[in-house]
Amino acid sequence: MNRYPFLDALLKSYPGAAWDFKAEWGWDRYQVGGRMFAATCNPGGEHPVYGGHPLLTLKCEPLHSEALQQQYPDILPGFYMDKRNWISIFLNGSVPEDVVRQLCRESYVLVFGKLTRKMQREILAK
Repeated sequence: MNRYPFLDALLKSYPGAAWDFKAEWGWDRYQVGGRMFAATCNPGGEHPVYGGHPLLTLKCEPLHSEALQQQYPDILPGFYMDKRNWISIFLNGSVPEDVVRQLCRESYVLVFGKLTRKMQREILAK
């Protein structure tokens, strides 16, 4: 169950956002400028803690990530990602919708900000 039916449309709505499906991983990936800013997946039961929960994985500043994990039990270190810079959110959990929307936006902004100025201009010009 996904409590956030708006998620796919939201992630695709950002300037320059592109979606693909990584079959080997079973991940829906959302990228800007060829860099991933979000992913959704359904890990199997062989993955302790994460298994059996649909997940949204997002880029996040390390200190913000720590605070979020303390505040919301359904936000964990990023599944199969650098645990300092990524978080995963249980999509069948209880994180408020406005928090999920804001974290999606922050993730996009973090990744977009790492693109070259030229690439940023090209994306915004489209």
